[in-house]
Amino acid sequence: QVQLVESGGGLVQAGSSLRVSCAASGLTFSNYAMGWFRQAPGKEREFVAGITWSGTYTYYADSAKGRFTISRDNARNTVYLQMNSLKPEDTAVYYCAAGRSSLRRLEAVDYWGQGARVTVSS
Repeated sequence: QVQLVESGGGLVQAGSSLRVSCAASGLTFSNYAMGWFRQAPGKEREFVAGITWSGTYTYYADSAKGRFTISRDNARNTVYLQMNSLKPEDTAVYYCAAGRSSLRRLEAVDYWGQGARVTVSS
């Protein structure tokens, strides 16, 4: 059974940093592209960041570029999202995702995590 389990969410002040993690099991982790999506209250789920199976290429939504960094540790079956300079508009539930191709689109996602709540106060 494939499971993606997020951790590291919480409540932080604007301008601070937070790292969310996603531990994967039940799949050959190194064969999957990984990514993060988020869903703010009352809004649809949107792409945040993605990383190829090898970790050699990363890609970001414009809202995340320059502030967020995605990385992966294939030995630990874990993907991370380091979020710096957080803004109130970053408040959302952050979902870990796995797929066999680019994860810029929802359609590319094969598996989802349960979500980690991130709240940024001003």
